Amino acid sequence: MLRILFFILTILTLGFGFAWLADRPGSLSILWQGQLIEMSLMVAASILLAIIAGFMVIWWFVRMLWTSPHSVRRYFRARTRDRGYQALSTGLIAAGAGNAALAHKMSARARGLLRADQEPLILVLDAQTAVIEGRHDEARRLFQQMADDPETRELGLRGLYVEADRLGAYEAARQYAETAAESAPYLPWAAKATLEYRCRVGNWDDSIRLLDQQRVAHVINRPDAERLKAVLLTAKAEDRLESEPVAARDNALQALKLAKDLVPAAIVAAKAYLREDNLRKASSVLEQVWKLNPHPEIAHAYLRARGGDSAVDRLKRAERLESLRTNNVESLLIVAEAALDAQDFAKARAKAEAAARMHSSERVYLLLADIEEAETGDQGRIRHWMAQALKAGRDPAWVADGYVSDKWLPLSPVTGKLDAFEWKVPFDQLEGPVEEGAVSSATIALETLPPVSTVDTERSTAAAAPVSVVPASETAPPAAPVKPVPARDERKPKPEQSPEPFFGRPPDDPGVREGAQPSGGDPKSRLKLF
Repeated sequence: MLRILFFILTILTLGFGFAWLADRPGSLSILWQGQLIEMSLMVAASILLAIIAGFMVIWWFVRMLWTSPHSVRRYFRARTRDRGYQALSTGLIAAGAGNAALAHKMSARARGLLRADQEPLILVLDAQTAVIEGRHDEARRLFQQMADDPETRELGLRGLYVEADRLGAYEAARQYAETAAESAPYLPWAAKATLEYRCRVGNWDDSIRLLDQQRVAHVINRPDAERLKAVLLTAKAEDRLESEPVAARDNALQALKLAKDLVPAAIVAAKAYLREDNLRKASSVLEQVWKLNPHPEIAHAYLRARGGDSAVDRLKRAERLESLRTNNVESLLIVAEAALDAQDFAKARAKAEAAARMHSSERVYLLLADIEEAETGDQGRIRHWMAQALKAGRDPAWVADGYVSDKWLPLSPVTGKLDAFEWKVPFDQLEGPVEEGAVSSATIALETLPPVSTVDTERSTAAAAPVSVVPASETAPPAAPVKPVPARDERKPKPEQSPEPFFGRPPDDPGVREGAQPSGGDPKSRLKLF
């Protein structure tokens, strides 16, 4: 582009000069060796310009002759290099496709056309060819050679990491990944492997530092980095809760600033505050997270925050949570459970039924069965709710990569992935209702609930009634002793009952009179009928 502009400017300058001379005519006289040469200025300028152009042409021709051997060598060298790069490109494609024969052939051709010290891709092709041919020792040697070269250091470390991981040498793989991460934190594979290993051994400080380096290097975006950092801070706070509750509290609060709805961080912060006898701040932290993410563990920690509370006090705290998130299943369930503990069966039943209508699940129906057992003791109604629990959708749990855990963990024990646990229904269980159309099963279950049995009610009342002790002097006189009655043989007919006629009338026998019935007392009386 600059050359074109320079050429255009030169042409404009020459045109402007000749036009200026044409507007100002004149003559030029030259006396040289007794000869007088006269010409106009335009002719003189043209001759001068032609002389300059001639010198330039002569200089170009001489320079071309002088540099022709080098140009010829450069031409053939460029041709050879192009052929070498073509072989190198074909070999890399063949190695990626798994064609070992073609890759080996192209590697040999590229080495003959290119110099390995000037083109590091030849080592890459040789290493990939050795890998697909099964010559892993040769591949590791080439990867190590690339790792020693600053230009191919990262590629060599990547190859050594893959080979070590393939052989099961996880310690060596970790060292290669950490070496690559320290020098180049922008490498995703190195940072990911190093971060997972440090989390697995509980090295949370180095993990947080490496994560910050990744965020600065733009390997991971800011929202994801903040979420992962909150998880690491929560895991660090859990480890330091028993020994350093103040530091654990600070880490958990910092995690909540990065992820406001992180339930484990809120629980750790609340426990740390409770170790300082600061119930107000502990409750405040739990309430803030409950507004964003109503979780059963938050509710349990909130209700059990103060030791020694009665069931009525826990019910009041549960109602406080319900006021923060109204029309929520977890709010209704936690109030129902607290009301059951406080023996307020009417409120417990009302809240549990409302939760069942909103979202029927196994936990809801089991709670209704517990309420039924505690209030009425009716086995029919209890079995009714248990049957509904079997048909209802399953309850969520902490799940990561198909692994179900009783508590939250910072990384998956299966794959080592950070922040893998989610509060959801496990994959091996049915997420929805078992029976089709069970979305409205709560209404059907409430409508088909059998009435309370009188016998079960009397039994539960008698079991719940207090037993009074009557003095011996006020008791009634003892009754007459009752003789024991021998056990009756069920296989023999009762002697006092007459046999039932087969056709509904006495047998058709001339010795039996019409309307006469055999007596059931003495067997000898039957002989009088004949």
